[in-house]
Amino acid sequence: MRTSRRSLVAVCLAALCLLACAFAGEPAGGIDFQRAQELMRKRQQGQTLTEEEQQYLQRAIEARRAAQGRPEGAPPPKAATGLVPLPEMGKDDKYKGEDGGLYGQGQNVPPAAHAEAARAALAQVQPLDAEGKPSPDGHVVLMSIGMSNTTQEFSKLCELARKDPLRSPRVVVVDAAFGGADVASWAESRRTQWGTPWEGAERRLKQAGVTPQQVQVVWLKQAKIGPARSGEFPAHARGLADGIATILNLAKERYPNLRIAYLSSRIYAGYATTPLNPEPYAYESAFAVRWLIQEQIKGEPKLNPDPAKGPVKSPLLLWGPYLWGDGTTPRKGDGLVWNREDLAGDGTHPTPTSGAPKVAQMLLRFFQADPLARAWYLSPDALKQAP
Repeated sequence: MRTSRRSLVAVCLAALCLLACAFAGEPAGGIDFQRAQELMRKRQQGQTLTEEEQQYLQRAIEARRAAQGRPEGAPPPKAATGLVPLPEMGKDDKYKGEDGGLYGQGQNVPPAAHAEAARAALAQVQPLDAEGKPSPDGHVVLMSIGMSNTTQEFSKLCELARKDPLRSPRVVVVDAAFGGADVASWAESRRTQWGTPWEGAERRLKQAGVTPQQVQVVWLKQAKIGPARSGEFPAHARGLADGIATILNLAKERYPNLRIAYLSSRIYAGYATTPLNPEPYAYESAFAVRWLIQEQIKGEPKLNPDPAKGPVKSPLLLWGPYLWGDGTTPRKGDGLVWNREDLAGDGTHPTPTSGAPKVAQMLLRFFQADPLARAWYLSPDALKQAP
């Protein structure tokens, strides 16, 4: 076993070395493969990596896998694809048999009955003590669940939220997403040398001085590494939806007071240079999110949020901000564009200077202004002044 493990490490080191040579002078996706090699050697020697080092190494391994798996004839990076953002599609518009609107039938707001169910769930969101009991001195924890893009974006939101004068002082924002932790990693509770993503989330909560019993709202953004291997649409999107459903079930088990999950799909990936998660898979991930919400509305037992209808398996699901825009084509309504400088070298991960902050700003505006979010996010004074 020891020899086998050493051989595996040697193979990984060799692969990282090849990539380091291939990308010399131009880090792929912001990855310094020389540094990744050093971290791999450090781990091989039995030294403990910090959480930041572990995530960096995982990102390098991701990039290695993606580079190895890039199919011949992959489409070149594009500034626009011609695809239409889901909220701009009407009920009569079709994409591979699917109509438009975040909630279907061209609608971008939840159906009346689902909105009412959301208000009922949100009415239960209140400051809780460490044991999950109501307390005026307690906290409402908003936590992220997801992969590398999610943590890059949500960590920027954490910075904004800490300075936000409109945020309730009882709201604590915790980034519990991790690089390399795609939908399968969370759904299957895959273990690495630093534990499962769920164990990592528990550490993040502890570092923030809060408990799992205080988690009441999550922002979940997930993707699958190499979605092309799962088949063409709708197969890959269905697999993504099923994995997210499992994550929601596990989250409800671990966070008993979890009431609401805001879901978002991917940002633009037309600039992608690897098969990690390019277009049209990034665009099509929105349908996975929509299907889950629609299935919950239709009464799917595995997504039931209502104790009056049977065992509670899931928080109530709502769309968070829709992040996709067709590259440099301005999105109707808000003019959102994704320029090349918003994405890192791999065209997939957002840059820390413009891409990730762009998502963080959209998240902040959403929590401040959305009628089904501001009720728990805003301070009492800010809520009184809200239109």
